[in-house]
Amino acid sequence: MSGHSKWSTIKHKKGAADAKRGKIFTKLIKEITVAARMGGGDPNANPRLRTAIAGAKAQNMPHDNINRAIKKGTGELEGVNYEEITYEGYGPGGAAILIEVMTDNKNRTVGEIRTILGKNGGNMGESGCVAYMFEKKGFIVVPGDAMGEDELMELVLEAGADDLQSVDGKYEIITAKDNFHAVHTLLEEKSIPMEVAELTAIPSNTIPVDDKHGKALLRMMDLLEDHDDVQKVYSNFDISDEVMAAIEASA
Repeated sequence: MSGHSKWSTIKHKKGAADAKRGKIFTKLIKEITVAARMGGGDPNANPRLRTAIAGAKAQNMPHDNINRAIKKGTGELEGVNYEEITYEGYGPGGAAILIEVMTDNKNRTVGEIRTILGKNGGNMGESGCVAYMFEKKGFIVVPGDAMGEDELMELVLEAGADDLQSVDGKYEIITAKDNFHAVHTLLEEKSIPMEVAELTAIPSNTIPVDDKHGKALLRMMDLLEDHDDVQKVYSNFDISDEVMAAIEASA
C-alpha cells in the first residue's frame, strides 16, 4: 500500500479528520483562495479551483465559506497573500517526506518545519531530493456502504480511474491527474458520497518501517499536518498491520 494511502487510512482510524475539522477547513480555504487568485474565480475555467472546491465539498464545507474564499482570491474581499513552497526531507528510517506549504512568512515557516523534522528523527533536504519519488494522482475515498464493490469498480474504471481498492471498509480510488475531474463528476452525478476528493502525491515505491521508526514517523506526520502553514504531507513509508498493531499496543 502506498505511503499516502497508509497515512490516509491511519488518519481515518484515528478520527483525526473529525477532531481537526476547523483546521481542515482553514487549509481548504487557503487552497481555494490561492487557486482563485492564480486562475480566476470560475471553477469551469480553473481546474485547480475546481479540484479545491471538490475537496471542500467532500469535507462538507458550507457553500458560504467556499464563496468567501473565492472572493478573497479574486480580490472582491480582503485576504492574505500566501506564498506556496514545497519542502523536502527525510524521516525516521529513511522515509521520504514531501511537505506542501502556504505561508505569509517564509522565514518563520521554514524554521518551524526544520525544528519538527529535527526533533523527531528527521532532517530537511535540498530541493529535488525526494520529489522525483512521487507522482501526482487523483485520490477519492467512498464509504464502503455507498455501493457494491464490483458495481463501483465498473463505474469508476469506465470514467477513467486507474484502480479501486477496498481498505478498512472504505473504497480508495486512484486516478491519473488528468482523469480526476471526470471520475469525480461521475460520482457526483450518481450521488455517491465522497469522504475525500483531492489531488495527491503517490510514491513510486515504498519502504517498510519497524515499530520504533513507525511510531516516530506517525508523530512527525501528525505534527507537520497540525502546523497552520502546512497544506499536505506525503511520505513513502509502509507500516505493516503487524507493526501498526504493535505501535497501538505500546501507545
